[in-house]
Amino acid sequence: MSTKTGGQIVCESLIREGVDVVFGLPGGAILPLYGTLSEYPQLRHILVRHEQGAAHAADGYSRASGRVGVAFATSGPGATNLITGLATAMMDSVPVVAITGQVGRAGIGTDAFQETDITGATLPITKHNYLVMRASEIASTIKEAFHIASTGRPGPVLVDIPRDVFQESAEYVYPESLDLPGYRPPGAAAESEIAAAVEVINSAERPVILAGHGVIISRAYRELRELAEKAQIPVVTTLLGISCFPEDHVLSVGFPGMHGMAYASLALDHADALIAIGSRFDDRIVGDASRFSRGSRKVHIDIDPAEFNKNVRVDVTVMGDVRQVLDQLNPLVKRATHEEWVRHIEHLKAEHPSLRIPETDRLLGQQVIRSLSEVTKGRSVVVTGVGQHQMWAAQHYRFTRANSWLSSGGLGTMGYEVPAAMGAQVARPGELVWSVCGDGGFQMTMSELATVAENRLPVKYAILNNNHLGMITQWQDLFYNHDHQADAYTANPDFVKLAEAFGIKGLRVREQEEVVPAILAANNHPGPVVVDFVIDRVDHVYPMIPSGQSVEELIEEPL
Repeated sequence: MSTKTGGQIVCESLIREGVDVVFGLPGGAILPLYGTLSEYPQLRHILVRHEQGAAHAADGYSRASGRVGVAFATSGPGATNLITGLATAMMDSVPVVAITGQVGRAGIGTDAFQETDITGATLPITKHNYLVMRASEIASTIKEAFHIASTGRPGPVLVDIPRDVFQESAEYVYPESLDLPGYRPPGAAAESEIAAAVEVINSAERPVILAGHGVIISRAYRELRELAEKAQIPVVTTLLGISCFPEDHVLSVGFPGMHGMAYASLALDHADALIAIGSRFDDRIVGDASRFSRGSRKVHIDIDPAEFNKNVRVDVTVMGDVRQVLDQLNPLVKRATHEEWVRHIEHLKAEHPSLRIPETDRLLGQQVIRSLSEVTKGRSVVVTGVGQHQMWAAQHYRFTRANSWLSSGGLGTMGYEVPAAMGAQVARPGELVWSVCGDGGFQMTMSELATVAENRLPVKYAILNNNHLGMITQWQDLFYNHDHQADAYTANPDFVKLAEAFGIKGLRVREQEEVVPAILAANNHPGPVVVDFVIDRVDHVYPMIPSGQSVEELIEEPL
């Protein structure tokens, strides 16, 4: 045993957990921790420009690497600036550990300078959080935080440490084991549940798999493919399930729901068995729950029992880790062909060509994404924010590599695309990372371009720039009688000059024939690049199922 300060114990503990990079921004309450970083050169600290950027970068790092992402922030506004990023991670089940400074113990509860009850504020948007009041408790708390964040259904954990606790000395012993009564994440499923699921699958004539983010979280790519190929079951993915199943596979059916492929939504509607794997039946897929896939028997495989029968009533629930459950399930599933059903899916694809791009001389966002997919052969890591650009990227990029799609799903966080791509590039330094951005979301976190430049991260940013909040315009056109309010930007910056101001290469594309050369130029440039694709402002995303409706109200083309 040895005596160390609380700050040193934090660093030692992070290293024990395999952490090699931290995204953060210092302030008064957390300065004692920063004062120890020079002793630990193996902890790379990336200085962000805003704490929201730290949280999103840690999130992107985690999704891209499969490891826990770490963010540092100081007390008060530093900690509250993490909240959007923590909520994003919570909704999408991403393991992040945030370590925040707090005012000294004597000042807690006195409205001291930069004091905020951050554990109270983040209670609804973290999987768990801590206020550590003794240096002797830091090591065990860090151990617990990483375990809770990364096991079961993952999620963010916040550890709040008062300034004087960082400075206090204590004996440092890192615990080798944990005792968390009541916290027992599921592993394998009960045999009775497996048997019930197998009965539904083996008796089905028109089965469909709905594969969600849980497949990616558990890294069950091989197991999912084995099930699909053995029983010849078409695979529909959720928005966050994209890239869990190769989209060039004959059984791939795309993603369904509000802006998903019409044939994917119809496949769910026509199925007689729906096997949901690691999906929470989000409202953007389900719409009107009373009319969702009414003719199917439903199997729901998930690690979180709170999701069972929450949004959609199912016939069979299977609680367990997706990969372990599929390992149990696959040997018992009968080999099948379902030739007629697979042909029917192909007929749906032909009858409802959702990915057709209108013929026009104008530059469209869909064209940009299609070209990006073709040039990169579907092998880039793609990170998006939220809005039209996100839907076009999900629709028109053909993902052929596992875990190559990162996007804010549940919370729908604009601005996620800039710092999350930064985190993904740190996680995968040798890979090509494209961040597809809206001009609105990009401006929310574009200050992180300074972080990208400072750390020489070769992220490629594609801004689909229509000088509008495109999805807002679309909804106002369709549901608010074209009453356009607060949907247009009249003072967007010159994004090329902006990039150059940060020392980043900037390109502008206005014509269709310029798209591929710009993508190639960005790919071949060794550093970060911002490409301003000036697209048409009036183009809407189709197909569309209006909120709360069903496939019966599907809008496939402009009215």
